[in-house]
Amino acid sequence: MADSTVTITGTLTRDPELRFTNGGRGIASFGVAVNRRYQVNNEWQEQTSFFNVSAWGTLGENAAASLTKGTRIIVTGRLEQRQYETKEGEKRSVVEIIADEIGPSLRWARAEVERVAREGGAGGQGGGGNGSGNGSFNRAPDPVYGDEEPF
Repeated sequence: MADSTVTITGTLTRDPELRFTNGGRGIASFGVAVNRRYQVNNEWQEQTSFFNVSAWGTLGENAAASLTKGTRIIVTGRLEQRQYETKEGEKRSVVEIIADEIGPSLRWARAEVERVAREGGAGGQGGGGNGSGNGSFNRAPDPVYGDEEPF
């Protein structure tokens, strides 16, 4: 089964909203505006497209902790269509991006990367952490990487 993979670069239209499932898995939702500028008959035209993005697990938690409205970001993920029903009983359909990777755009900004230590990992691999006291979460293994250390 082939996924529809997309990559967009745009500006966050709102701060990421972090929620948790009943099982404790995090999901961050946010919007991204992508501007396109092109020329027609020697006159510049602009078009803006708006995309809803969802990021699951630690990706979503890190996005919510790191990104704010107005930040220019790059999102790679897959397109997913879902249907829902409004309070008035109308059926609606929406296409959104389920993020696989999110990062800041460094075209007009600088970023400082801070590795987040994984909770509950193998002993001795966590490094010296900053003692921020953000609490410990009981999380299921990442669906893609499992309990594997990212680097």
